[in-house]
Amino acid sequence: MQPQVNSTPDLPIRERVLRYAEMEPCKTAFIDARTPGSDKKENFCLIGAGVAENPDQVVHITIPHGFDIGGARQPKGCKNSHHSHNTEEVFVVHKGEWLFTWGENGTDGQQVLRAGDTISLPMHLFRGFENVGSDDGMLFSVLGQNADGTAGHVIWAPYVFSAAKEHGLILLEDGRLIDTAAGQTIPEDGEEAKPSSTEELATFKRLSVEEMGQCVMTSAELQSGHCGGLSSLPGVTEIAVIGQDNPAEGIGAGKMAWPHRFCVRRLLLEAQADIPFHTRAEEEVLIVQSGELQVSTPESDFTLGKGDLFTCPVGMQRRYWNSAQQPADVIVVRRGDYPEAARFV
Repeated sequence: MQPQVNSTPDLPIRERVLRYAEMEPCKTAFIDARTPGSDKKENFCLIGAGVAENPDQVVHITIPHGFDIGGARQPKGCKNSHHSHNTEEVFVVHKGEWLFTWGENGTDGQQVLRAGDTISLPMHLFRGFENVGSDDGMLFSVLGQNADGTAGHVIWAPYVFSAAKEHGLILLEDGRLIDTAAGQTIPEDGEEAKPSSTEELATFKRLSVEEMGQCVMTSAELQSGHCGGLSSLPGVTEIAVIGQDNPAEGIGAGKMAWPHRFCVRRLLLEAQADIPFHTRAEEEVLIVQSGELQVSTPESDFTLGKGDLFTCPVGMQRRYWNSAQQPADVIVVRRGDYPEAARFV
C-alpha cells in the first residue's frame, strides 16, 4: 500500500516550496512506532514516498527526482531502531545532537553528530540513531533509489520484530503494517515478515569506528572540502560533500566519493552574495540549514528560511541571493553522480 499524497504531477512553484513549520509528519510510519523508547518519532516524506510502512504517511511532493528526501524529528532520548537499506541513505543533522550506532544490535561502533554534520550510511549495514541532545532534534535524509525508481526497502534487525509484536504491530512481507491492537488481522493475501536468518545476518557489513569515520563529514571539515561549481562568484562557496570528481562542474570529489546516484553539496553565501539567473539539467533541491535565501523564478519570488525546502524544475531559470546581514548555509542535492554545470542566462 502506498502512503497518501497531497501533490500533483505538474506542480506550480508555490507547491514546490515546503515550509519547515508546515511539514506534516507521521508518528506511526514504521514497525517500531509503539516500542518504548522509539514511540515518539515523527517521520517525514518530503519528496517521494521513501520507505514508510504506513499508508497514512503524507508524501508532500511525488514528482520523480532520482532520490527521495525525508526527515526524522525526535525528542530527547528517542531512538530509531536498527535497520538496513539496499540503497544509499544520507543524513544531514539540521538540529540537535545525535548518536549513531551500527551493527545488528548497535554494538559495532558509535559516533555523535551535531548540526551541519553529514553521514552517508553504506548499503547492507544495520544502523540506528538516537537524539542525545537537550531538546527536539531534526535530521534531513536523502535516500537513493533502485533502477526501477523505488527507494531501498527497510530490513529490520531481528530484535525489532519481537519488540513490535509485543505492542501490537506486525509487518507483512509486502510492506504492509498490521495493527492488532486496533483489531486488525493478517489478511488472507498477507504473510508475516520473517527476521533475517543467521546466514543472512552474516552477509551484512561490519565497519570499524575508523571506517565509519570516512562516511562522515563534519561541519568543521567543510572548510577543507573541495570547492568549485558556483564558487567563482563573489561571496559564494560551493563545497562537495557527496559526489565524485566532476570536471563538468569544475569541482572535486566529496569526502564520500563513491557513487550514490545523487550529489550533496553545501552552498555558502555571504551577506549580499548573488547567484544570477541560471538553469540546471538535473533536479535540484535546496534545504536551508541556517540563515535565509532569496529565490527568484519566472513564476514568483520568495524567501526560504531555516529548515525550508525548495525543488526547482529542470530547465527553469532561477536566481539565488542573500540579502540578509548573516551568511546563508544551504544543503543542495542534485540528481546523478555527474551533474552538468549551471548554465547562466
